Amino acid sequence: MGGKTTRRRVLRITADGADGADGAARAEDRADLLAVEEPLEIRIDGAPLTVTMRTPGDDIDLAAGFLFTEGLLGSLSDVREIRMCDENVAAVSMRDGASLAVQPSRQFVTTSACGVCGKDSIDAIRVRSRFDVAADPLRVPAALLAALPDRLRAAQRVFASTGGLHAAGLFTADGELLVLREDVGRHNAVDKVAGWALRSGRLPLSGCVLLVSGRASFELAQKAVMMGVPVLAAVSAPSSLAASLADETGLTLVGFLRGASMNVYSGSERVVSAVAGVAAS
Repeated sequence: MGGKTTRRRVLRITADGADGADGAARAEDRADLLAVEEPLEIRIDGAPLTVTMRTPGDDIDLAAGFLFTEGLLGSLSDVREIRMCDENVAAVSMRDGASLAVQPSRQFVTTSACGVCGKDSIDAIRVRSRFDVAADPLRVPAALLAALPDRLRAAQRVFASTGGLHAAGLFTADGELLVLREDVGRHNAVDKVAGWALRSGRLPLSGCVLLVSGRASFELAQKAVMMGVPVLAAVSAPSSLAASLADETGLTLVGFLRGASMNVYSGSERVVSAVAGVAAS
């Protein structure tokens, strides 16, 4: 299996002066670490299904999580085995008589930047979850949410050395980090969490908070709902479609979670103010 980082020689240039107006600069040759990006092909009973660009590691979780959050796999009981048949191919073997819950009309490619690039139509973007996140009674203190980004960053070992990976961390209601996954694709990081939960028999992820290191796009909100996560928090902005999906499903969506502040875009009743002792309005 390939590593998560690779070393490359770079020319480090530093401009002299605050604005570099004089054109002077210092240059030095040095080593730098890059996050690895490689393709992962997922095959179902020997037939190619998709290729996603990812950072190697936790690939079986990635394959299982992708199939589940995309609505293609209803249950792990339908799967006989998921194994790596080489470092960039995940082979999924279905049990006798079992098949994917939804049959894609064609094979597709998913980039590290886009989790919905392979969809055939607008209708195919939305996937119905079997879990009702609106019924989850979780309540989370705002102060606890504010502390999570630092805990996530402290656990991001590859990001610390490369600065080039997204992260998804699953936390309990008490702020305990259950699992963290890193990847060049934000949706891959979430799928790796989903695969871990599926293979560990932990779905639905009731009473948990999913924190992502970047923005909260529609596909990440949908994956959270598919996992049964009641709270999705992001250190950056959500998209309008992510907020709309959160409203429709009862997902609590938190964005711009930085320092002591945050924006609650949906499901504010779950975020409890430590000062007032009531849900944020």
